[in-house]
Amino acid sequence: MPPEPSVRDTQGPVAPGPHTALRTGVVWEALRQALADLAARTGRETLDVLDTGGGSGSFAVPVAGLGHRVTVVDPSPDALFALERRAAEKGVAERVRGVQGDTQDLHEVVGHVTFDMVLCHGVLEYLDDPAAGLRAVARALRPGDGVLSLLVAGVGGAVLSRALAGRFTEARRALGDPAGRWGDADPVPHRFTVPQLAALADEVGLTVQATQGVRVFADLVPGALVDTEPDALQQLARLEAEAAALPAFQAIAGQLHLLAATGGSGLRGEL
Repeated sequence: MPPEPSVRDTQGPVAPGPHTALRTGVVWEALRQALADLAARTGRETLDVLDTGGGSGSFAVPVAGLGHRVTVVDPSPDALFALERRAAEKGVAERVRGVQGDTQDLHEVVGHVTFDMVLCHGVLEYLDDPAAGLRAVARALRPGDGVLSLLVAGVGGAVLSRALAGRFTEARRALGDPAGRWGDADPVPHRFTVPQLAALADEVGLTVQATQGVRVFADLVPGALVDTEPDALQQLARLEAEAAALPAFQAIAGQLHLLAATGGSGLRGEL
């Protein structure tokens, strides 16, 4: 599934390389803790994890590195080939399986099995029917103690980025559009707010355990500042982590991360 094109590039995005972790660090830490909590609660050291739209395995391979079994479903054969190569390079090939398919056809491609955790990152915003896609994901969770990690594009981040780029009409359109789109050329079909995500989760029978904002500042800070100031990258990462849990900053984040559970399973209340 293609990542959301950054509309904050006019502000001098943080450069690739080690800065990539800045954008995913808060998600990974929440995910790692949720996996540890789930393993401890269920008594299963090795969990079965489904990564729908997982592409080349940026999350799947590290999850397998923790000792869990991961099935990746993605429509792109090229991405699945890259996944296989990455898993082999990291020595976790025996714990990673790639399956070609789409999120809404999960049960056709992986069978009627359930998983301890499902990752749905950067997928829901590209589906024609996000609610139907989330229902398919929810059915793949183990009843009673399954956990969903959901990462989607945020409305507030798009509004802020268009405004900072001087595209005020587009910012206003994104602000008022039910799908959070800034125009006909917008490559992202849907963006979400925290209340919208909570309502979708409730609709499919999931209990929201925690939410956080992702990429609150990372795409807005000029790369030159991060690269030239001592310890700037570490300090920015700390700022992102501390702001992530605050509702005011979730409202302007480029992405929103939600953890939800079947049957009201107990997770950590705060990320």
